[in-house]
Amino acid sequence: MAMLTEGPHPGGFLVWEVLRDFTRDTVTLASGAGKLAPGTVLGKITTGGKYTGLAPAATNGSQNAAGILWAGIDATDADASGVVLVRGPAIANRHELVWPEGATEAQITTATTALAALGIILR
Repeated sequence: MAMLTEGPHPGGFLVWEVLRDFTRDTVTLASGAGKLAPGTVLGKITTGGKYTGLAPAATNGSQNAAGILWAGIDATDADASGVVLVRGPAIANRHELVWPEGATEAQITTATTALAALGIILR
């Protein structure tokens, strides 16, 4: 008997938002960002304004949490458009978010604080 594994769903991390047309934007994810799952915490590259996975050690702006990816995107070989939760008021389930591999508790706390400043509260 084959075992089925259910992955994350688009928006599955969202607990509550005030109004979807206010809290979400369609953005460009930078080429080279790779395959990103729903709920991936994103940073915004200062030059050009494209988004990519949060990179705490970066110095190009992507070290600052700037939103949460709504649905899976493949930006491995080319820029891709995607919907991102970029502002609140909104509440997200912290256990459904995808953090960078190897992120420390201090880095996650810093990103959580940055998201809170955008009005996105993690519970």
